Amino acid sequence: MEKTKKRLLTGNKAMAEAIALEMENNPDVFVLGEDVGKYGGIFGSTEGLLDKFGPERVLDTPISETAIIGSAIGAAADGMRPIAELMFVDFFGVCMDQIYNHMAKIQYMSGGSVKLPMVLMTAVGGGYNDAAQHSQTLYATFAHMPGLKVVAPSTPYDLKGMMTSAIRDDNPVFFMFHKSLQGLGWMDQLDETVGHVPHDAYTVPLDKAKVMREGRDLTIVGVQMMAHYAAQAADKLAKEGIEAEVIDLRSLKPIDKDTIIDSVKKTHRLVVVDEDYLSYGMTAEISAIIAEEALYELEAPVKRLAIPDVPIPYSDPLEDFVIPGPDSIFKAVKELMETY
Repeated sequence: MEKTKKRLLTGNKAMAEAIALEMENNPDVFVLGEDVGKYGGIFGSTEGLLDKFGPERVLDTPISETAIIGSAIGAAADGMRPIAELMFVDFFGVCMDQIYNHMAKIQYMSGGSVKLPMVLMTAVGGGYNDAAQHSQTLYATFAHMPGLKVVAPSTPYDLKGMMTSAIRDDNPVFFMFHKSLQGLGWMDQLDETVGHVPHDAYTVPLDKAKVMREGRDLTIVGVQMMAHYAAQAADKLAKEGIEAEVIDLRSLKPIDKDTIIDSVKKTHRLVVVDEDYLSYGMTAEISAIIAEEALYELEAPVKRLAIPDVPIPYSDPLEDFVIPGPDSIFKAVKELMETY
């Protein structure tokens, strides 16, 4: 008997499918944002939804981020389940009041009597010379805010499963998808943009990291492109006898401390890689978690790789220089292993 063939989807199609299935099952789910309708989202995350559900449930909005997110907050407070798209995470500055003082706080300030079951999805990441105002990830900015769940899936399977979980969640979820992992034709075609995705709806937890690769010598923690780059570096390191365990964080808030701590207890070394800025970021948070809860398990200082504290350059070679990649991860691990 032939094995059932696995269905492969790109990241953007996996996201759009998750949204479509939830819209079919729940009339309270709707989508709004700039270019989410006829265009299908500039990164394909709402592709085909307008044809299926019409303009009353897939709303192309004016260019007003404050209005988009404010409308979603009001609809969620009234019992609907909106999915609002902030085209680039960098645009958060236009609508920070809606995100920080309303989306993140209404549920708490109402004593839980007002639920905000909404998803704010947004594109993150560099690598395409989009310059300083369109290339950030800003994971830590939003993970720092009490009241939000913040997730950043790295595979098509997780994009669909975590989007389904986010839509069904009764809390506001900040859903960050990486441009490079959407699988769009006008972007570089990466193997990581395509993966097995089941037809039916399924969920992936919003609070669990995933061990992408088992290892014994050290732990590398990353998210989205940094998790994939860490896996590539680990394959290269294995040829030199270094077995790295790679953890895809998947969720920034809540963060899965147990998976990270358990891994460090096994490997006794830790490298944290981030496409966000170095200072006050995710690398510092994970380092602090290990310092507080597993310090004596370490046989070497924690090594951090992230974007230096500079705006992301437009120049191709300069952008490559500031964003960690497989080679810089490989080099950092080699230095750590040779020194300790």
